[in-house]
Amino acid sequence: MVWTVFDLPKLKRRIKELEDISGAPEFWSNKNQAREIGQELKQLQTIVKDWENTKRDIDELIALFPTIHAEEDPKSAEEFRGMVSELEKRFDRLNRESFFSGKYDKNNAILSIHAGTGGKDAQDWAQMLMRMFMRHAERRGWKVEIFDESRGEEVGLKSATILISGMYAYGYLKGEKGVHRLVRLSPFNAKNSRETSFALVEIMPEVPEIPEIEIKPEDLQLDAFRSGGKGGQNVNKVSSAVRITHLPTGIVVGCQSERSQLQNRQRAMTILQSKLAQLHEEKQLEELKELKGKRVEMSWGNQIRSYVLHPYTMVKDHRTDYETSQTDKVLDGELDGFIEAEIEWAAKKKN
Repeated sequence: MVWTVFDLPKLKRRIKELEDISGAPEFWSNKNQAREIGQELKQLQTIVKDWENTKRDIDELIALFPTIHAEEDPKSAEEFRGMVSELEKRFDRLNRESFFSGKYDKNNAILSIHAGTGGKDAQDWAQMLMRMFMRHAERRGWKVEIFDESRGEEVGLKSATILISGMYAYGYLKGEKGVHRLVRLSPFNAKNSRETSFALVEIMPEVPEIPEIEIKPEDLQLDAFRSGGKGGQNVNKVSSAVRITHLPTGIVVGCQSERSQLQNRQRAMTILQSKLAQLHEEKQLEELKELKGKRVEMSWGNQIRSYVLHPYTMVKDHRTDYETSQTDKVLDGELDGFIEAEIEWAAKKKN
């Protein structure tokens, strides 16, 4: 019953089909399609390999179990329990991923953070959140790239956009979308008083070009400026950073991570494509004005999660009621408990 979660024979047939397509002489004539097929093939191969390796390890532990005698060899028994525990964690992860049903759940994630009300404290909080998500990505073995960041005049960030690349990155992180609230003693005022800060987190899937979403050149306003980010002297001397405004929707995206304007424009277009695809997926593109009107305010009462550092320590998700007092670990990227609780909560809401 465990192994009916995925139809492995069906996945293997799809892998064979994609391998045949990618082996055709004309495969690379359409680079975007080739990239999309290559990504799907790699993802399916990883899924099948993970499940087959897990089944193999379960069979090995079952065969090993009769040879374990706790009273005669407690050390071996302890090692066996450790292997079982690790295998349970791996199986729970694979089982959870098997229920990701969204069209883009397997995709990379584009994560944006915007400082809300709270001045320096809010900008510092935005930077703390960016570090938290980057640390979480590192813990999962995902790759992180900073696309764009607008730094505060004195501290922190006004906004930032990063690309998190890894299997199911969007599926895992999409529940982090919303307002995050911080309560602490402010390091930025003389009285060291308790302050509340807010930041908005936006999550989008990175998507390939979609035929039904047409981005016309005349609908784009392109602005170039000097980057203040990493990249050496060239970044600061040349107007390599790019900001693109999609005039029909008012969506603004930017990128300053690359040394050339062309590369930054290509990355900004990736972000724009992803934003438009997300709207299209939600069937709200034609209702964008209404969507903007419902924009969540970055203020009291709209938070999905609160991080309290004073007068006590507690991080609590207001949707799932999952909470922990280990605030330092959470801010260092240990988000698994919150993410898993949100996935279960979202699944129950669908039923």
